[in-house]
Amino acid sequence: MGAGQSRSSNALVVPQASAALDQLKYEVAQELGIAIPQDGYYGNVATRDTGAIGGHITRRLVQIAEQSLAGQYK
Repeated sequence: MGAGQSRSSNALVVPQASAALDQLKYEVAQELGIAIPQDGYYGNVATRDTGAIGGHITRRLVQIAEQSLAGQYK
């Protein structure tokens, strides 16, 4: 692997999106009534809850992408 590359599948393609993704995570968790640990440790959060957050984030990101594409290709 070259310099600056990561083996993690969680590496952001657009690192500048990090803050927006964090904000989205907190919004989705709040909508679902799930508390995000302040210390960032998810070991005490049920797997079902973290999966629900991830699933809702994915749906929201797909929706955002579809809306963006629809606007581009009118």
